[in-house]
Amino acid sequence: MIGLRFCLTLALAGVGVVAGKERVLVLSGANNHDWKRTTPVIVAALEKSGRFEVEVEERVMEMGSGAFAGYAVVLSNFNTYGKNAPERKEWPAATRQAFLERVEKGMGLVIIHAGSSMFYNWPEFHTLACGTWKNGATRHGGIHLSQVTFTDSDCPITGGLEPFWIRDEFWERIAVAPGARSLARVTPDPGHGGSGKPQPVIFCTEYGGGRGFALFLGHDAAVMRNAAWETLLLRGTEWAATGKVTIPPAANWPVTREDASSTTTSTP
Repeated sequence: MIGLRFCLTLALAGVGVVAGKERVLVLSGANNHDWKRTTPVIVAALEKSGRFEVEVEERVMEMGSGAFAGYAVVLSNFNTYGKNAPERKEWPAATRQAFLERVEKGMGLVIIHAGSSMFYNWPEFHTLACGTWKNGATRHGGIHLSQVTFTDSDCPITGGLEPFWIRDEFWERIAVAPGARSLARVTPDPGHGGSGKPQPVIFCTEYGGGRGFALFLGHDAAVMRNAAWETLLLRGTEWAATGKVTIPPAANWPVTREDASSTTTSTP
């Protein structure tokens, strides 16, 4: 099933833009996390910004070589990890080739939390995805509050942003892809099963003619309503689509633990 929306403005669709908005294809329909709740939150945030035209694909493993035409960015809230994973674990060669050809023409990729836990035998995809969960190495403790600090102020996605607090599941020892640029880190609390050591959790990269952004924060729908998380989703998606960032940070930035203790969706 493609689509929450479908637009027939073909003149601009070829470059991934419809009526001034970047076209985003969200991959969904399977995930070892609660995609039925998180995908609508992601779509609502993107559309609310006014910057994106969004469609959703829930039959990801059935996608063919024409599936990516006209999109500026593909966003993955999909994976093949866990007991409920689709039987088919890889795209056909023609679909993979079509994806890479669109990347060469500038299409970007955005990874949300476990959205790169798939296609393990496809190195080009994982280079663009910035990293993934690696069995036997990657781990996480319990969900808890912690502060995220930015480590790269030169990147358009994170430039000018202040540290923030978020209640989330924090991955440790992510299998980082060669060339991925770390943008932020968090120190998982030993009191909640964390290592107490700083861990990179947000990345970007450039590959071929395209760009990849990985936001390994975002375990569930409640986390995604954090205003800083939503800002990063929007700015990272815009950068992956265009190479530039025009979206400002949320006004109600969760600068303290108390700010993040309750749901803090963004305000203009």
